[in-house]
Amino acid sequence: MEQIIIGVVRETKIPPDKRVPLTPIQCQKLQKLHKGLKIIVQPSDDRCYSNAEYAAAGVFLSEDLSRCGVIMGVKEVSIDTLIAGKTYLFFSHTAKKQPYNRELLNAVVKRKIRLVDYEYLTDEAEGRVVAFGRWAGVVGAYNGLRALGLRSGMFRLKPAHSCYDFAEVRMELKKVNPGRVRIALTGGGRVAGGAVEILEMAGIPSTDPTSFLENEFDHAIYTRLDPWHYAIRKDRAEFDFDHFVVHPGMYENSFQPFAKQTDLFIACHFWDPNSPVLLTREELQSDEIAISIVADISCDIAGPIAPTIRASSIAEPFYGYNPLTGDETKPFQNESVTVMAVDNLPGELPRDASADFGAALMEHVIPELLGLEDTGMLGRASIASRGALTERYVYLQDYLDGKE
Repeated sequence: MEQIIIGVVRETKIPPDKRVPLTPIQCQKLQKLHKGLKIIVQPSDDRCYSNAEYAAAGVFLSEDLSRCGVIMGVKEVSIDTLIAGKTYLFFSHTAKKQPYNRELLNAVVKRKIRLVDYEYLTDEAEGRVVAFGRWAGVVGAYNGLRALGLRSGMFRLKPAHSCYDFAEVRMELKKVNPGRVRIALTGGGRVAGGAVEILEMAGIPSTDPTSFLENEFDHAIYTRLDPWHYAIRKDRAEFDFDHFVVHPGMYENSFQPFAKQTDLFIACHFWDPNSPVLLTREELQSDEIAISIVADISCDIAGPIAPTIRASSIAEPFYGYNPLTGDETKPFQNESVTVMAVDNLPGELPRDASADFGAALMEHVIPELLGLEDTGMLGRASIASRGALTERYVYLQDYLDGKE
């Protein structure tokens, strides 16, 4: 194999993201496994893994990444650092026409960069191969329990970002005293799976949705809801998931029965703007709705959950929402709903999240980058290449030109 040099770029978004695409040990393993591969890491004081850890693993550190054919990061790379003609891998947040990243995509095209977006790296069955979703669920549910403790005064958990790693989070969960809290969790993918891990580690048992609605419990309980539990067809035909995905506007909300019996709502579902709204301000004004805490991991601002009026931050994860006024308030007030809506949750446990992400890259993506395999994965995830949008993403042209 001819020499290939991969660079790991320093994260530049504010606030700083501490995650990395490859850990020091993973870089070391890759260089031992592939004799023609060299990895260069740009120094950073913000990473969860220090410069010294990379150096100790035999990884070369340098400000200059111009020798690298492939450059990897996590979040969007700052425009002023983009090197023309290179292949970049990062979460670009451009494929859904996000207006705040139009200039970034323009710069990528003008500099003839090949942009491979992690979000669209899929196997031949179109299943994603790298993601941080599990860790969003883990941290989001932990934050939901932390909010429960702070609101009830029954226990106090250390912030996840103050924990060294997931092992310390597990130790913190031993402090949880959930009382008789009733928890509803929406979603069924990686995010929901991570949230379920936390609830089970906290010793909170589960029940099926029907039992959740029909029974009283003398202990804490949670239930997980799929779309057919919180949405029904307007024509009352039988629910069909594939039909729901294609025609979400033909469905209406049926979440209210759960909202009436839920104290803590953990939202892990994917939401289409045409899908039903789950929780409105008007519904929350009713004495029938029991929800006092929303852990909105999905974090769709002004979307399906009325209290989610803005994203919160790792440093300040909680705010309050007064359904009578629609205004933000201080968290943990009785007349308001406490909201957790951090939009970069995996960043709270960066060492563990990075290790998982890097392992997936090593298994699925690095062999493609090195030319050892070719499943078309890189092509499917390449938004731009050689000075133009690729065929799969040509729908972005008007967005790129500022016409929409």
